[in-house]
Amino acid sequence: MSANDFPGWMTAIQHRTETALEARLPEATLAPQTLHEAMRYAVLEGGKRVRALLTHAAGELTGADPAALDAAACAVELIHAYSLVHDDMPCMDDDVLRRGKPTVHVQFGEATALLTGDALQTQAFQCLTEPLPGVASGTQLEMVALLALASGSRGMAGGQAIDLASVGKALTREELEYMHIHKTGALIRASVLLGAMCGRPADEATARLDRYGKLVGLLFQVVDDILDAESDTATLGKTAGKDAEHDKPTYVSLLGMREARTLADGLLQEAHGALAPLGDGARRLRALADFIVHRKF
Repeated sequence: MSANDFPGWMTAIQHRTETALEARLPEATLAPQTLHEAMRYAVLEGGKRVRALLTHAAGELTGADPAALDAAACAVELIHAYSLVHDDMPCMDDDVLRRGKPTVHVQFGEATALLTGDALQTQAFQCLTEPLPGVASGTQLEMVALLALASGSRGMAGGQAIDLASVGKALTREELEYMHIHKTGALIRASVLLGAMCGRPADEATARLDRYGKLVGLLFQVVDDILDAESDTATLGKTAGKDAEHDKPTYVSLLGMREARTLADGLLQEAHGALAPLGDGARRLRALADFIVHRKF
């Protein structure tokens, strides 16, 4: 594969991650079968694996062992999958479609969906307790702490709580940004940093990757708001227009479509700027920022 073949690299990492996830999820033939079937249904054969791609791209920059990156990539993808299962439930966003198929609570019932999210969350941390080639035990403990912080009340779960409390309210741009730094951005930032921690990042590289991760986290949400407003359900693989239907504050509702696009372009340029001193080793991360902006679903 050519060093500049980004589509080929992306496809290879997506396939690699799918294989790694399949190996780490319990077989559906094991008791309790329905729960294990639901876990596999929620995780496998779906999604762009953006978080896994970010983990591998950052780890490539720091010379990480691909086997260690597989475990870290699975951890963030399992946390992401658990959050989607719970977010789709009737007590949260009440959605019936995810990744082009019925949501877990529709397919398996609400009780099983709740347990599926719980089990996927714990499975994620189990991934980070595996032996990680080239990663010191102290660093591995820091990785567990980082993922816990990014997933909990001061990260993704806290952001979702703010989101639920903000329905029907007019947020300022600063309030909206604060919400999405936690709801979406925290796990994306963690994906970058976990990948870097599997290798040997220098202090300057770590600071720049941290900055990049924060920018890309916000960028992802801005583009997500744009896509929700202008794409159809078939393209998105989930119900389009849900944010407007539920009167949720978004970058589009706050800024308008044109300014939201301008914001996305500005965040993209800042993300590229954060990576500039890291040279060619950061080319995958640059390409991923571009991919996030130009994606259609």
